Amino acid sequence: MPLEPKNVVLIGAGHVAFHLGKALKRGGNKLLLLINRDQKRGERLAFELGCKFTTDFKAIPEETDVVIIAVKDDAISEVASKIFCPGKVVAHTSGSVPMSALGDASDRLGVFYPLQTMHRGSEVNMKEVPFCIEGSSNWNEGMLLELARSISDNVQVLNSEQRRITHIAAVFACNFTNHFYALADDILQKNGMDLDILRPLIRKTANNINNGHPKDLQTGPAKRNDTKVMQEHLEMLTQIAPDLKKLYEDVSENIILMHKK
Repeated sequence: MPLEPKNVVLIGAGHVAFHLGKALKRGGNKLLLLINRDQKRGERLAFELGCKFTTDFKAIPEETDVVIIAVKDDAISEVASKIFCPGKVVAHTSGSVPMSALGDASDRLGVFYPLQTMHRGSEVNMKEVPFCIEGSSNWNEGMLLELARSISDNVQVLNSEQRRITHIAAVFACNFTNHFYALADDILQKNGMDLDILRPLIRKTANNINNGHPKDLQTGPAKRNDTKVMQEHLEMLTQIAPDLKKLYEDVSENIILMHKK
């Protein structure tokens, strides 16, 4: 049975709003309106999405089914306080912000969280992105589940606690990992080399996740508890990146402890 298209209002004009807007349209839904306080950015995204634009948070059309607030975490409550649309589902896209942050924006609240890193300049295959849904009632949850299934083949219901735990895990898996890439890049650049030498290793390490559990795939001197190599690395870091010595020690110690279990 085909999913019924939804009438959607999108609030925000950042990376998540960009990718969500495109995916919602591809899924057969109708983008009625884009709302954003920055007119220039909002107009640009609305043009790309082929929908109307306004800076007026009160201008939500009567025929709207779902309002999606796709803004930074610390702006969700402020944005929600500017809208009031009883009878329409209002949801935010954050992994760490509770549904209660939406306040009295509607009597039908929810969370529509795509668990993926998104950047405007990079393609995202939304069909593979896990969508984590929460609703303040079964009806609201059902509405958001239908909307998510028009976008993705990986949709599940998570409560606030499960979503926060998932978000913490995602920070380790994505944000911290990318930061380590940045540190590696910085070390190489400061010593006249380029990140290209590590790109095949980075790709292979990421692809290995398809072959088992990360703990079982761990390699390197800390996994082997090779104190000689680790000491050599620490001595070298003293010369080239002294501020990273403690980080190297702490992460190595954590790896050693994990593999003692």
